[in-house]
Amino acid sequence: MADTPNTDIKKMAFERAIEELESIVKELEAGKVPLEKSVEIYERGEALKARCEELLRQAEARVEKITLDASGKPTGSEPLDVD
Repeated sequence: MADTPNTDIKKMAFERAIEELESIVKELEAGKVPLEKSVEIYERGEALKARCEELLRQAEARVEKITLDASGKPTGSEPLDVD
């Protein structure tokens, strides 16, 4: 779980951040963590969640939609409309 509280969340890869976040959720759901530690790991979980959301937004911004002409042939690409 949060055995690595000193790991800089801002530098974490998505996969590592989501793995640690899942571990925190399991630990909190088990209900066997003292209150003070629960608050501490909950705060880290919030930071990990924000990091994952940031990385997903960055990935979405890089995804492009392929445009096709009338005959269905690719003509290029344009930014994905994420709205």
